[in-house]
Amino acid sequence: MNIEKVAVIGAGVMGASIAAHISNAGIPVYLLDIVPKEDGTKVKNRNVIAETAVKQLLKANPAPLMHKKNARLITTGNIEDHLDLLAEVDWVIEAVIENLAIKQQIYAQLEKICHSGTVISSNTSTLPLRQLVDGLSTEFQSRFMITHFFNPPRYMRLLELVSSDITQESLISSVRVFAEKKLGKSCVECKDTMGFIANRIGIYWVQCGLLEAFKQGLTVEEADAVLGAPFGIPKTGVFGLLDLVGLDLIPHIMESMKQLPAGDAFHQINDMPELFTQMISDGYTGRKGKGGFYRLNKQGGKRVKESISLQTGEYSKSERPVLDCLNIARKQGLQDFLSLDDKNAIYAWTVMSKTLLYTARLMPEIANDITAVDEAMRLGYNWQFGPFELLDKIGLEWFVNKVQQDNSGEQIPEILSAQNFYKTASGVLEYRSLSNEYLPVPRAEGVLLLADIKLQKQAILENDSASLWDIGEGVACFEFHSKMNTFDRDTLGLLKQSINRVEQDFVALVIHNDADNFSAGANLSLLMTAIDQQDWNSVGDLIQQGQQTFLALKYAPFPVVAAPTGFAFGGGCEVLLHCDAIQAHAELYTGLVEVGVGLVPGWGGCKEYLGRCLQNQSIGGPIPPVVKAFQTIAMAQVSKSAFEAKDLLYLSYSDDITMNKNHLLADAKAKALALSENYKPPEAIDYKLPGHTAKVLLDMTTKAFRAVGKITAYDVEVADSLATVLTGGDCDMLEPLSEQAVLDLERTVFTSIVQQEGTLARLEHMLKTGKPLRN
Repeated sequence: MNIEKVAVIGAGVMGASIAAHISNAGIPVYLLDIVPKEDGTKVKNRNVIAETAVKQLLKANPAPLMHKKNARLITTGNIEDHLDLLAEVDWVIEAVIENLAIKQQIYAQLEKICHSGTVISSNTSTLPLRQLVDGLSTEFQSRFMITHFFNPPRYMRLLELVSSDITQESLISSVRVFAEKKLGKSCVECKDTMGFIANRIGIYWVQCGLLEAFKQGLTVEEADAVLGAPFGIPKTGVFGLLDLVGLDLIPHIMESMKQLPAGDAFHQINDMPELFTQMISDGYTGRKGKGGFYRLNKQGGKRVKESISLQTGEYSKSERPVLDCLNIARKQGLQDFLSLDDKNAIYAWTVMSKTLLYTARLMPEIANDITAVDEAMRLGYNWQFGPFELLDKIGLEWFVNKVQQDNSGEQIPEILSAQNFYKTASGVLEYRSLSNEYLPVPRAEGVLLLADIKLQKQAILENDSASLWDIGEGVACFEFHSKMNTFDRDTLGLLKQSINRVEQDFVALVIHNDADNFSAGANLSLLMTAIDQQDWNSVGDLIQQGQQTFLALKYAPFPVVAAPTGFAFGGGCEVLLHCDAIQAHAELYTGLVEVGVGLVPGWGGCKEYLGRCLQNQSIGGPIPPVVKAFQTIAMAQVSKSAFEAKDLLYLSYSDDITMNKNHLLADAKAKALALSENYKPPEAIDYKLPGHTAKVLLDMTTKAFRAVGKITAYDVEVADSLATVLTGGDCDMLEPLSEQAVLDLERTVFTSIVQQEGTLARLEHMLKTGKPLRN
């Protein structure tokens, strides 16, 4: 069955966000809620709840919609007047409040309305499936399941699936395929237990972290620091995460966990500190309230980050802790870190050992294999390593020995008594099953990961910054892997070598990496070294090397397809602009942001983006394309999705978008192979630029913005340099410029502006703080 129309019942934050993400996939969706009452009388606008929810979607940040136009695919209504519309949908998602009686009332109505092939699911995060369907017909139960989205649905890739013995396998498969391909989800099958997988483990970890920090006398900053980076856990740690999800949600979750069997370890951590309860009463519920364990407080006209003392309940300026134990964790590893007689390391061991032991004891109660548990925690809580991967990283034998040393009476789960949970055999990653057999880690259909390729073969070319890989069928993949995937001379040098190698031995090239972010652009530290030495020739050589490399990429005798995800800033965006095609992950945030550090794009970014504007038929005349390019680059506009990147012309409308990150490389490879048939490199274009006339116009615009305080004094200087490049400098409009002439202009302007004090200040500030300076 193909899922072509969906309905969501419940237009709260979660239900509306699920509807938004379904619209992101280009699928029409109904969003229904109750008809509210005022003074006991039903309101005139009976769809007001759902309509208000859609308005909030358009204003929310981070945006639930990948493009505002997607809201048109959401049809609002109410369950009194419009439930009959659900007779035509293929999937109904119930996302109402966690009240069993209310949910079952809705199911009884759906059973009468929906056709026999409609999948009906609940987004419940706590209620077991067996309770939800109790008393309903066998036919209804056969097409019912739990589909637990994580918040926010657009950004969290995990979808937990819970089904029963009688749920139709064909319907489960339809939901799984739709969720993976259309919604970009990784689906994890869970057993029908409280909290399923991710929340059962994740909430236990959070609650342990909370209680132990109070008990052991840590600050919230210390607790978050030692539970974060050493274990590959987001820097929000425990207390930052509580602020993010909302403190007021935790008591409800803990209350639901009281239904767990009497011997479950959750019952030992079900108490709430008095301060925690008081914070909720006082409105300190986290980011959605007046603040939480952290808050932003105005002091002297500035917003200062403060944190609460777990001992006194008083707020003070939040200070990043300087802890020797973190250096030991980074340099010497987890065993040395967790062995320290240090209050912070002891806290980390207490929380993580309890969590890992609890997880081990839950097998096979919550899942059929360890890969489901690790996947759920990676994607549901953004852990770099799942619990069993983390045990391997710590050292399984060492972990068990330390647990027994600390408490000789501790019962060690049987699953911890064998060898490692993962290993590589014949180039294939394998996991240990519950019967102690090693089996290949399952990959969904359409998944191709560079990490798997690396287990199977050696790089064709490599250095510290980049590598070239053979990904099969005559396609090579160029990967950059420097810090933040920034470009340096080694990256550029190996890319140039790779172009020559691909020409000899392959039919196409894909540019991709498995990291969260494609590239943060040029390595600014490299640039600062030359600036500090006032070695302007080296600066010019670096710009020329980048220009020549990207130009060689553009005119290579084979197709080049970029497959970016996450950030692609500055030089990262410039490499995209030089490719034949882009297969982008939907979560692509790209832009030419060089003005933020007082520079202009210098590796052909101005040239390529200007070319796109000139060739865009919707932008007519000689000056409007230049204005469009100027506005986009001068304002450092960054797309908030791959769909927005098309509007901004960073992507062309022939470029394709992949919703599931794990499918990105396979899709890019297929695109590259398709382009390789009868491939011809692009023809060079001439640049008919308006010269001085347009430069005057852009200067007037810039000064007008400065006059009303929208830009800074140095923004004016940077904009002037950018305008020089985009208008063609002193060119004559009747004499078109070649690509090389525009590149020469880019390089001349770049090497001039990089010598200015304002640019130096911006570069230094960015390297020091990671934030742009508005000077």
